[in-house]
This record gives sequence, structure tokens and C-alpha cells, in this order.
Amino acid sequence: MIVTIADVLDLTEIREISRKIEDADFVDGASTAGARARRVKKNEQLATGETDVRPVVLQALLRHGEFKRAALPKKVRTPLISRYNAGMEYGLHVDNALMGSGQLERADVSVTVFLTGPDAYEGGELEIQSPFGPQSVKLPAGAAVLYPSSCLHRVCPVLSGERLAAVTWAQSLVRDAAKREILYELDSVRSYLHQHAPDSREANLADKNYSNLLRMWAET
Repeated sequence: MIVTIADVLDLTEIREISRKIEDADFVDGASTAGARARRVKKNEQLATGETDVRPVVLQALLRHGEFKRAALPKKVRTPLISRYNAGMEYGLHVDNALMGSGQLERADVSVTVFLTGPDAYEGGELEIQSPFGPQSVKLPAGAAVLYPSSCLHRVCPVLSGERLAAVTWAQSLVRDAAKREILYELDSVRSYLHQHAPDSREANLADKNYSNLLRMWAET
């Protein structure tokens, strides 16, 4: 399931992030990639210890209802701020299954929050491999896309301009992507019924079945 979410960051937050990282130091992005992904990762990342705007992105995700409904997050990693200039790309790869040091966290849901709009750069689409073929994503600044971390994906070469994005990963309460999709869609039905027919039998049944499936599948 690929889910796009508009306005995770508002205009004030986007401008503040852009201002703070304008003159910040970036390092070779390959330093945080796995052994195989390192071969195809050609971008830059905000250096550790630089002006830290990452908590702003993290808190924006955690307060957004649509993110919580789609990801069912148990843990969300602090985002990385990535920069792509002309000629940079991130070739086809899959994200590491386990991340962190010491206590490892499973990566179930990958998240990209776009910090520059589509007019700021040419190329640079996020391409996600799906059963229906490659899905190309290029969203407005402040919007996010969520997709299963098990998918092969890439960032296409940037032809001109600058692409800035925050990327992170969530360990979900429900590790199976197909089950998360069922819960996400059932929650949409449940929300509709609660709004339009809150006292109906159907609303009660939707609520009951969502809660019981979550009870059955969740890992706390």
C-alpha cells in the first residue's frame, strides 16, 4: 500500500527548515546505507551535529492522524535530511530490515517527506516497485509518501536543481503490509460511518471488527 499525505509540514515549518539548513554541512549519504545500497547511493545528508531540524519533521508526522492510521507506528526513527543536486540519484535498493545500534528496530514502513516542491528540480522522482509496476511519486513541499519497507525503490537521477527530503522508517504495531492495508481501509469505513451514521448497527460492527482485528494482529 502506497499512501500520500498532504501538508504534513506547513509553510512556516518548511521555510524554517530551509533557512536553517541553507548553509549547513552535508556529508556523503553512503555512510548510512547498507552494504549493497551503498553501491548505488549518490546523495548527501545533513551532518550529525549540524542545525537539527529533524525533530520538527518527526513531531509533524507523529501528530498527523493520517500517518498514524496508515503506519500504526510503534516506533519512528529520527529522520535523515537528504540532498540531491544535479547528477545525484539513489539506485534501486531495499531498505534494511533492522535499523539502529544496540536495541534494533524493524523497518516496516518507509517514509519520505518532501522539503522542496516539484518545480525546484527536474527528475528526482521516487520510484516504488509494486505488483502493478513502477509507481512514480513527486509531491509538493510538506507532503509525505508512505510505502512498505520491503519494496524495491529508487530516487531517479536529478537532472537540474536541488531535491531536499526527510526520510525515516517506522516499526509498525502490525508488521504485515497486507494486514495494515485492511485495517487502513476498514478504519476509513469506520470513520465515515461514525460521521454519517454514528448510531447505526453498521457503525458498531465496523468499530467492533476494526478493534478485534487490531487486537488479533498487533504486536506491542
